[in-house]
Amino acid sequence: MEPLTIFNDTKRQQFQVEAEGEVASLEYRMLDGTIVLMHTEVPDKLSGHGIGSALAEYALKYARANHLPVKVYCPFVQAYLKRHPEYDDLLLRTD
Repeated sequence: MEPLTIFNDTKRQQFQVEAEGEVASLEYRMLDGTIVLMHTEVPDKLSGHGIGSALAEYALKYARANHLPVKVYCPFVQAYLKRHPEYDDLLLRTD
């Protein structure tokens, strides 16, 4: 598989990557200065190649670089965060 190039499609509010003629994405919304990670979609053809993890990492690094707190609804990103506690400081605390 070729190296991944992830880009931010601000119009669609998605981080996207194209590989092997397919597009994988992580949908987000901007809400009151917070980035809300909604849903990760990786086509079956691309499954198991770390693309979902690459999208999650990109989104979290984007949030850090832009000083955005993060709220996560996406189950895939929630699972990613359990394996990567170095991003815990980005999470919006509601308590």
